[in-house]
Amino acid sequence: MTKKRCGWCEGDQLYETYHDNEWGVPVYDDATLFEFLLLETFQAGLSWITILRKRENFRLAFDDFDHQKIANYNQHKLDSLMLDAGIIRNKLKIQSAVTNAQAFIKIQKEFGSFSKYIWAFVDGKPIQNKVINYKTAPPTTEISDALSKDLKKRGFKFVGSTIVYAHMQATGMVNDHEIDCFRYHEV
Repeated sequence: MTKKRCGWCEGDQLYETYHDNEWGVPVYDDATLFEFLLLETFQAGLSWITILRKRENFRLAFDDFDHQKIANYNQHKLDSLMLDAGIIRNKLKIQSAVTNAQAFIKIQKEFGSFSKYIWAFVDGKPIQNKVINYKTAPPTTEISDALSKDLKKRGFKFVGSTIVYAHMQATGMVNDHEIDCFRYHEV
């Protein structure tokens, strides 16, 4: 018997593996939160599968998503990233990786960790939604609107409410697995 999964991932092995093992699992680790944030910002205007297919290229290009290193990238490194066909070569998104890493570090200093900061928006625990069909899940919420606004105020780029909500879904701040998906009760 095959497992019932959320409709958005069915039919693509990479998507299914990501769905089954990562999507919606609560993440409290700053390094992983930054990785997803970086990937989500590059996803703006593109499909998530495009980013997943390039994820390992991003990992290599961006020093294993080390926000400390990324915060200190110089122009030479930015220029080399623009030549890297393995990632999304968008100048503004590449520059935003540095800006966002710097803002990420400031939040860590202010709150003790990025995790404490971001999880405070959902009172430290995942919101359990009851999505029947992924197509009816909202693209944004009042919480993603507030988080997006606060991130922008703190200097982050490419963090509109839709991107922020996708980040919340990916990192388990909200459980948007369809209620008949095998992962719904697991996460």
